[in-house]
Amino acid sequence: MTELRDALRAPEPEVPPIAALRAWLLRPAGPVPVVLLAVVLFARAVRVAVVSTRGGMDNAFVVHAGQVWLGGGAPYADRRFLYLPSAVLFAAGQAALPAPVVRVAAPLACVALITGGWWCAVRLFRVPARSRFAVLGLLGLVLCWAPVGHLVNLGNWTAVGALALPLALLLADRGRWDMAGVVLGVSVAVKPLLLPLVVLLVLARRWRALAWMVAVPVALSVGAALIMPDPGGFFTRTLPFLLKGGDGLMRPFDASLPAVLPRLGLPPVPAAAVALAAAAAGVLCARLRWRRADRGPARLADTAALLMLASYLVSRPSYDHYLVVVVPLLVAGALEVDSVTRSPWFWVALVPQVPQFTFPGLDASTRRAFKDAATLSVLALVLAVRCARPSPGRPPDSGLP
Repeated sequence: MTELRDALRAPEPEVPPIAALRAWLLRPAGPVPVVLLAVVLFARAVRVAVVSTRGGMDNAFVVHAGQVWLGGGAPYADRRFLYLPSAVLFAAGQAALPAPVVRVAAPLACVALITGGWWCAVRLFRVPARSRFAVLGLLGLVLCWAPVGHLVNLGNWTAVGALALPLALLLADRGRWDMAGVVLGVSVAVKPLLLPLVVLLVLARRWRALAWMVAVPVALSVGAALIMPDPGGFFTRTLPFLLKGGDGLMRPFDASLPAVLPRLGLPPVPAAAVALAAAAAGVLCARLRWRRADRGPARLADTAALLMLASYLVSRPSYDHYLVVVVPLLVAGALEVDSVTRSPWFWVALVPQVPQFTFPGLDASTRRAFKDAATLSVLALVLAVRCARPSPGRPPDSGLP
């Protein structure tokens, strides 16, 4: 009789492999992966503290500018200080610390900002912070993706943007747009990398958030300019320096199209035209993605990421560690049904950034920009195509802002 009941019982439905994998990734990570991640992050920061006297080459430029200002000099006398006048206030804060403290604190802060940005990104997509996906995802980015290591090695303030972008999107997703504008404004005051997010606020018609994003860096810059020798140096020296593509130290690492295409034989003027056209197409596709108006955080993440990638295509300089602001945000949405990470081309674009990846003729560090430009261009193209097409089962334009 028991055998008969078992034979008549309806078979349990099979769980699709993708659903089973998603469920496994969302379960809490055990103590071993968490401890391993903590050790890897700490070791990454300690290595920089050991080999660099000022927490990284780029951080050293910032500290030097702060020291010059505290000593009564003009920070823009050094053309390598490429930030707004508001950034001098933050640089002075670092310069006031003892050198041994900066040496240790700068890489630790950089790692903490990247980790915080990843936490905000996974929470944006409602993924538990202690899940296997969150822990193993960050571990994979640190170990298997070179730009994260480059950012920590340099101690570049791009790490602020790596936290500010997902944090601002997380706040916006929860309806706190004004606070998101403040976060973006502070980030721009430190480093104007997230300026393209002005377009996102315009598309969303969040005028108060836009006002905060503009007012914070303007107020801090004006205040700093009033107590700074030669604040006009930002316009007379820094901007022309950037528009010319920097100097011989910067140009070989610049992955923007106006920098890379002339190295491939295209004259500068057509190269600039191609870059502007590509950036404009990216902005148009970002607008199409926003106007799709489907629910969920992917709308915010995709639109913001594409606006950033479009700016990287045309702005000079554009380095590989700028991608740390965008790629973790997209990877954090990998469990979403319509995520761009479902495209194999997304992962193909990241292959050149795998540590120890070599390609004939591109092994020299001065030729690394070609690999970086390939990654940037393919990522922008894949995301633009994904943003331009309508979602399955949804109208291409709902008419919502």
